Amino acid sequence: MRDPTHDILFEPVQLGPVTAPNRFYQVPHCSGMGWRRPRMLAEMRGMKAEGGWGVVNTEYCSIHPTSDNDYFAYCALWDDSDVRAHRLMTEAVHAHGALAGVELWHGGGMIVNHATRLPPLGLRSLPQIDDREVQPGQTRTMDLSDITDLRRWHRDAALRAIEAGFDIVYVYATHGYLLAQFLDAATNTRTDQYGGTLENRVRLVRELIEDTREAVAGRAAVACRFSVGLEDAESYDAFGLLADLPDLWDLTVPDYDVEMSNSRFVKQGALTASVARAKAMTSRPVVAVGRFTDPDMMARVIRDGTQDMIGAARPSIADPFLPVKIREGRSAEIRECIGCNICYAHDSQGVPIRCTQNPTMGEEWRMGWHPERLPPAPWPVRILVVGGGPAGLEAARALGARGHEVMLAEAKREMGGRVTLEAALPGLSEWARVRDWRLGQIEKLETVSLYPESRIAPEDLEEMSIDHLIVATGARWADDTIGRNSPGGLITVDPGMIVSANDILAGRSVDAQHIAIYDDDHYYHGSVLALALRKAGHEVTLVTPAGRACEWGTFTQEQYASNSALVAAGVRIVTNRILTHVEDGSVRLTCLFGGEDVELACDAVLPVTRRIPDRALYDAVRSTDHGLQSVTLIGDAEAPGLIAAAVYSGHRVAMELGEDVDLAARYGRRETSV
Repeated sequence: MRDPTHDILFEPVQLGPVTAPNRFYQVPHCSGMGWRRPRMLAEMRGMKAEGGWGVVNTEYCSIHPTSDNDYFAYCALWDDSDVRAHRLMTEAVHAHGALAGVELWHGGGMIVNHATRLPPLGLRSLPQIDDREVQPGQTRTMDLSDITDLRRWHRDAALRAIEAGFDIVYVYATHGYLLAQFLDAATNTRTDQYGGTLENRVRLVRELIEDTREAVAGRAAVACRFSVGLEDAESYDAFGLLADLPDLWDLTVPDYDVEMSNSRFVKQGALTASVARAKAMTSRPVVAVGRFTDPDMMARVIRDGTQDMIGAARPSIADPFLPVKIREGRSAEIRECIGCNICYAHDSQGVPIRCTQNPTMGEEWRMGWHPERLPPAPWPVRILVVGGGPAGLEAARALGARGHEVMLAEAKREMGGRVTLEAALPGLSEWARVRDWRLGQIEKLETVSLYPESRIAPEDLEEMSIDHLIVATGARWADDTIGRNSPGGLITVDPGMIVSANDILAGRSVDAQHIAIYDDDHYYHGSVLALALRKAGHEVTLVTPAGRACEWGTFTQEQYASNSALVAAGVRIVTNRILTHVEDGSVRLTCLFGGEDVELACDAVLPVTRRIPDRALYDAVRSTDHGLQSVTLIGDAEAPGLIAAAVYSGHRVAMELGEDVDLAARYGRRETSV
């Protein structure tokens, strides 16, 4: 039975001429699908509506070819073909009683129009300003006729939105795009009626809200996405000039590193104080995000008057059925977002989003996967899964839910594998949700038995009477420096100076004052290990061949915060250097660009370069006449990578066990056809 304190979350909310069936609101979020993959997009958004989200929005949707952000797969409403594509989404969302919203967008100086090759529009002739994707080229300065054109393009897109079946139409005035550039005194140096005073800088946003309201003519609500922040007093002055103009406010904060930060640095509900101040200034409903996963906190911010609707992007990706689970009193079953930003990272690379917690995300259309319903096995079999890390736990859970008899053997006392080890490091405690949710689901399955402290040898299999063996034995960090930039490893080495990352992860102490970390992995591992060692009292230097520490963190929105944390902790960072020699209490660092080698005195070296798959059991069984129907290697034991990849691997084997899969036909499925 549902907790009565959560009832408030299921009250309908009037949004101008339309009514949201509840307070759960999937805000616009990127998907890596956009105009290129409309069927994939429709299935993904429709799944959110099926899961109980009362409002489901698109990602940013271009109003005109002068706003083209290829290589990212954004949405568009340029012509009738776009209208038809969006109808796939609106129909999928409406089928479950939810409202569909579209975020109309013009990129301005943030983009360079890769595909259309039209000159980008901006307030001044400046280089493209998105520091995550630095590109050559500058904007063309907008004159008054361009602003007139922009208003027409926005109105035309709003009319197409109505034709496509949308119930909410956005004016998008944040995140550094064109309208945000008009609002910002630093970027808006115009001397006409659209620049100078705050009233003038707000003018275009006001006009577009009014234009959009006139265009939709009561057939849809008009929303505005806008930034307010306690550290930016003028943002509230600007908000006050527009406070009751739209039907709905979608509020965020000016600092994207707060709104979209990795959970290493920002926790649940970080926007509430900034949003509450603006909420007190308007009579219109307010929605805001905060990576909300706790229904008690959701209900509290509604009761406290902080906001009217619970906005979510990442939590709706990790668990599309979060609202249904709260409604049905199953809050303990919520697949909570861990804030790793793997979803964001893949859209940032121009491919469909995926999720560490939810392996079905992005596969609703291509694979037909559902996050809550797994097809029953045509004939149940007996399966042994060896390894209780993220891949093994997901495989056991999904196989058991399909009706197979599953035994999961883990060599250690505690389940979780790498997730358990990494969750103990600074800032990564939420990683443990990957383990805990799966253990909670397995506990409900009579078909799955867990056997901790059970190391399996090939000879043990004969007496188990199993049909299939799935090996998920993980991987360990290598003690050499072989990796991306050091294919041959060290030229000379004193083995006594090498410290294993596996020892640090296991919590073992290190007898060395100054430790040099050689990070050729470029994700969070080197940075987090450096912080752990500093916390333990060591002097730490992080050496990387990359231009910055945590280089891949630019995709997960954690690179800046990660480097700031290293600097604040007193970690010395050495970039663009390859570690080549380790001996006599020092290391030699070679410049990538041909400069002179430098020596760094240290007591130990910790390589973070690659992981070695543990294939011993798999290879031993495969080399014998094992008599099993199949022997499958999954997760890091197959190919070390992201935790998300390991979870996906476990789900995939559960869905395909016993099938003869044509990889090209299944995984090569695309929406393009001739």
